[in-house]
Amino acid sequence: MNVPLTYLSQFREPAGYVDFARIGPPSLAVARTVAQAAELLAHDPSAALTRLELEASSARAAAARLLSCAPHEVAFVSSTSHALFAAAAGLDGGVVLVPRGEFPANVYPWLRFQERGGLRPRWIDSVAITADVLREHLDDDVRALAVSAVDATTGHRAPLGALKEVLGEDRLLVVDAVQGLGAVPLEVLAADVLACGGQKWLRAGWGAALMLVRDRVADRLAPGLGGWSGVQAPFGARHPTPSLAGAVAHTATNPDLTAVAALGAAIDLVLSAGETNIARQIAQTLASLLEAARTAGAEVLVPTEPTGIARVRLPGRDPASTHAALGAAGLTTTLRDGWIRLSPHATTPADTADRLRAALTPRRETHT
Repeated sequence: MNVPLTYLSQFREPAGYVDFARIGPPSLAVARTVAQAAELLAHDPSAALTRLELEASSARAAAARLLSCAPHEVAFVSSTSHALFAAAAGLDGGVVLVPRGEFPANVYPWLRFQERGGLRPRWIDSVAITADVLREHLDDDVRALAVSAVDATTGHRAPLGALKEVLGEDRLLVVDAVQGLGAVPLEVLAADVLACGGQKWLRAGWGAALMLVRDRVADRLAPGLGGWSGVQAPFGARHPTPSLAGAVAHTATNPDLTAVAALGAAIDLVLSAGETNIARQIAQTLASLLEAARTAGAEVLVPTEPTGIARVRLPGRDPASTHAALGAAGLTTTLRDGWIRLSPHATTPADTADRLRAALTPRRETHT
């Protein structure tokens, strides 16, 4: 089955936009959800709140389907970083393994809470995290592994199921899924804790993120960032009061309900199109882009398992000038570590490959 037209027709990103690992332009449904919420809030705040609370409930149900979890196992926070900080705040008394090249959002929570009695980060120096690499770093002090489901730079997809099998039931697998969820089939059942903002591959815009805390580890994760929104009877006279059951215990306050509604609309689109269908189209589009780059003489770095991210560069040419040339040709990409990152989506037009080939092919001077 291909990606349905009802999904494809929802998007209007500029031609040549292949930078979804940085930001994913939202759908018409998301834009409409935000606009309608703002309009209703301006004219009838009470009705707006009632409607947004209902949409938040629907969004939670949709998120639970996407994450293969019970609705109470997922909560809404402001960002991927917020969820990862909540995870770091809830654990103490041991070591968390972190790959050296992790995106900083999955590094600083552990560094900051190490200073406050949290888990001590121990770095894994490896190009890609695998079950064998993880096994070499385990000892009795290790309580968790923090890893990106898809690496933001290399596009490497972590084998979450194999990693969890090595960790076992007594150690937590904490996953930053922002570079994969909605675009790559992930072994989400392996994640004990998962964080994912909506602004990239889910195409929901900023302001809301998913925090998954599975029941199997809930009693091992203290509500270190949990605020009034995560406790029973928050308006009672005596504090503290017991935490609520589920992931909501780790929320500091109520989420941005408009952003949550937008995230729900975005997840609904993913579910209606099928994550597998979206992933297949992304992989095909990326393969076409990379073939075009090779034809133009570019070096290509692509992960073993297909994701939405790969890197290219022209030998002997300054990467910054190549990046600028792509921009001048109407191609939006990211320059990082001397490579140009390509990250298309299911809606990227097929002729983008031709544009990339033309932009990368050196121009020959003509003499008269």
